[in-house]
Order: sequence, then C-alpha cells, then structure tokens
Amino acid sequence: MAAESQIVARVPDGADGGAVRITLGSAESQPFPVALGAQIADNLHSVANPAVDSAGNVYVTFSGQRGQKVPVSLYKVTPSGSVKPFVTELMNPTGLVLDRDGMLYVSCRNDGTIHRISPDGRSMQWIEGMGTATGMAFDKIGNLYVGDRSGTIFKISRDREIFVFATLEPSMAAYHLAFGPGSDLYVTGPTTSSFDRVFRITPAGEVSVFYRGLGRPQGLAFDRVGNLYVAGSLRGHRGVVRLTPHANAELVMSGSGIVGLALLPSRRAIVATSSVLFALDWDVEGMPLYG
Repeated sequence: MAAESQIVARVPDGADGGAVRITLGSAESQPFPVALGAQIADNLHSVANPAVDSAGNVYVTFSGQRGQKVPVSLYKVTPSGSVKPFVTELMNPTGLVLDRDGMLYVSCRNDGTIHRISPDGRSMQWIEGMGTATGMAFDKIGNLYVGDRSGTIFKISRDREIFVFATLEPSMAAYHLAFGPGSDLYVTGPTTSSFDRVFRITPAGEVSVFYRGLGRPQGLAFDRVGNLYVAGSLRGHRGVVRLTPHANAELVMSGSGIVGLALLPSRRAIVATSSVLFALDWDVEGMPLYG
C-alpha cells in the first residue's frame, strides 16, 4: 500500500536495513535510509516495558492470562543473545523495574504483590495489597510508584510505607509509569477511547494532561534530552510516538503490537511486542538510527 507520505510493505526475511528507493514505472525516489529491529527473543508474553540492567541483560515476562500459572515467569536475555529462564514461581508478572543496586522488582497483577529479585534469580515477596498491580517506576530518592488498574497510583517509601499518591480513571489493561528528567511522573493507562491521554503528576500528586490523542498508549521511556517515547497509535498509525517537552507528537517507529521499550546508553533500544523482543540502533538524541 502506498500513499503520498506512507508505504506499507512486507520486509523480506534476512533484511537488515539500509537505503530504500521507491520505484513507480520509470520514476525512482531518492534513497531513504531505514533501520530494522532484529529479533532477539520470541514466544513471550510481555504487557509492559522490558528492564535492562547495567551489564546489558534484558528481563522480560511471560505474563499469561489472569490466574494462569506458567512454567517460566521471567526470562533473561544476555548480551550475547542467549535466552534463559530466570524466575519460575510468579503468577502474572506485569511491571518490571530495576533499582540502583541492580535488584529487579516485579509487580503481579493477579494478587497485587511486588516481588524483589536478586541478580542470581532469588525471589522474595517485598510488599502486598497493591490491588491489580501493573506499571512501576522509582524516583530519584528510591521511592517506588505502582499503578493499580482501578486508578490509584501508590507511593511506597524505602522502608515500605504505602501512600496513595494520585488517582486517575480506571484503565482497561494496565498503567505504565516513567519519571521525566525533572521530578514529574508520567503515566499512561489505555482505555476504550482512541483519544487517550498521557498524564503528568507533580511530586505533590497534582495530575494534569500532558498530551491527548493517542490510541492505547502503553510503555514509556525518556531519552537524554527529555523527549518522551510512548508505545501507541498516533492518527491511526501504530508504533512508537515521540512527544517533545512541549508535547509535539510524531510517530518515529512503525510496528504493530508494541507494548514497551527501553532506551540504553549504548545507543541501542529494546522494543517489546506482546510476544517478541527486538533490538535496534538508536542515536544519541533518542531517535532511531536510520543508516
């Protein structure tokens, strides 16, 4: 399918990006550089962002249907591309986040628990009572924020005291959280609307709408210059949307089924669909590298 500003085409097996030219009859376009994601794992069930530790290991869930016990809850993908079972006993793992010490925290939406996982895969229940716990994020001083699908954003102090931080409308799927370069928390929670919002919450818990107009916005990530990237649809086109600090929106990567992403200091990005994990080059200012 082709239009004035868009082409939908099948990507041949084995393609690795490069310059693409469009030929129509005797006319040919100028070369346009295109980057493609390389598959690094499949047969997964991700519902939020992957997590990447300081050594480059990627952690991703096999979440399962609500109440479904699966053989492996979390997988670890090493920098060499080896996919290894990491944790087996969690029910419906959902959100993933790492703290400064390299401990992995996992929310389980089935029973509202948060588990802490050591780098060698030892799991312990860290807290309970989080409702239908979904996305998580740490602030600069180590407080953990957790989204409950009913609309509550909880704040958990370092000594595990629980506070209600903010309240939003219920989400049909999950909440996704990320802190911006300042101290504001950004939140998405897809509903049945095709014109969903990205919320911004101040440290005092004051909620405002940062951007409105995305379809099923999910995982969030910031680049080093303060642009926010959201897995979602913009004007009917699915992929990853860039929102500048002034809330200008642009689709910067196309792809169906994307639920989350992680931007790495190594100029790479890890992108998760509901079943597959991809890696691709990503430039220093947070844009995909095209050529």
